[in-house]
Amino acid sequence: MQPQKRLPDRRAMNASYSTLIGALDLAQRLHDPDWVVFDCRFDLANPAFGHQAYLDGHVPGAFFLDLDDDLSSAKTGRNGRHPLPDPARLAARLAACGVSNHSQVVAYDDAGGMFAARLWWLLRWLGHHRVAVLDGGLRSWLSLGQPLDSTLPEAQQRTYTLSLRSERVDADYVLEHLGSADMVLIDARSPDRFRGENEALDPVGGHIPGAINRFFRDNLDSKGCFKQPSVLREEFGALLGAHGPRQVVHQCGSGVTACVNALAMEAAGLPGSRLYAGSWSEWCADPSRPVARGSA
Repeated sequence: MQPQKRLPDRRAMNASYSTLIGALDLAQRLHDPDWVVFDCRFDLANPAFGHQAYLDGHVPGAFFLDLDDDLSSAKTGRNGRHPLPDPARLAARLAACGVSNHSQVVAYDDAGGMFAARLWWLLRWLGHHRVAVLDGGLRSWLSLGQPLDSTLPEAQQRTYTLSLRSERVDADYVLEHLGSADMVLIDARSPDRFRGENEALDPVGGHIPGAINRFFRDNLDSKGCFKQPSVLREEFGALLGAHGPRQVVHQCGSGVTACVNALAMEAAGLPGSRLYAGSWSEWCADPSRPVARGSA
C-alpha cells in the first residue's frame, strides 16, 4: 500500500494573524506574496542602529521601517517625542512596500516588541487587522535556526485605502477624565521612571495623576515571548478590577512601549483599549497639566 499523500491544511494556509505570530508559522509563509514583513529595530540612544542592523542582516524579504522617519511625525516641542505619523503618508509608505488592504503584515524587532508593536498599533489605527508581531522577535527567529539575509527586497507597488479607527485619545480627553471611573490609565514605563526617578528622556519626572504602572516588559516571559493569554488576562484583570477593557487608555513616555500593553490585552482577549499617543513627553511639556510622583 502506498502512503497517503498529505494534503495542505487549508485552515493553516488561510490563517489570519491579528496579534502575535510564532517564528515557525512565519517561516512557513515567508514567501507568500500576500505577506509583508517589516524590520522595526531601533535604539532610542542610537537612532542609526536599526537601519544598520537591518543592512547587516534581516528576516529574508523584510522591509525596514524607522521609528523616527516612518512611524512618527515631526516634533514641535509640545506634541511629544514620537508624534503619530500622518496617516496618508504612512499608508503610502506601506503601499510602496507592497502592502494592500488584504495583506498579512508581520512586524519584528529585537527589543521585546517595543518597536514592532508601534507598527502593529498604527496599522490597526489605519483600519488594518491582519497585522501581527513576531513573538520573541529576532531572538526567537534565530533560535529556530532560521536565516538572515542582507539582500534588499524589491517591492511591488500596491494600493492601500485607509479607514481610520477611534483607537486613540488626546491630552484633553485624559485631562477631562482624570479621577473619573470612565478611564483606567495604564503607564507602560519602568517603575523608576513612573515614580519620577532616573528620568533621562524627558525634562520632567513623574506620571499623570491616577495612572497605574504596568511595565511593558511584564508582559514577557523569561525567553522574551509574550506570556500565555490566560496569564495576561489574569494580570490585567487584577489591574482593571470592575472596569472593562474599553475604559483603558494606554500611555508611556512617547506612545511607543504603551503599544506593547495594548497588544498584550488584545492577545489576552481583552479588546477595545485605546492609546494616548502623546503620552508623558507631551503631557509634561505643558506646565499647567498636573504631575504626580511616587508609587501612586
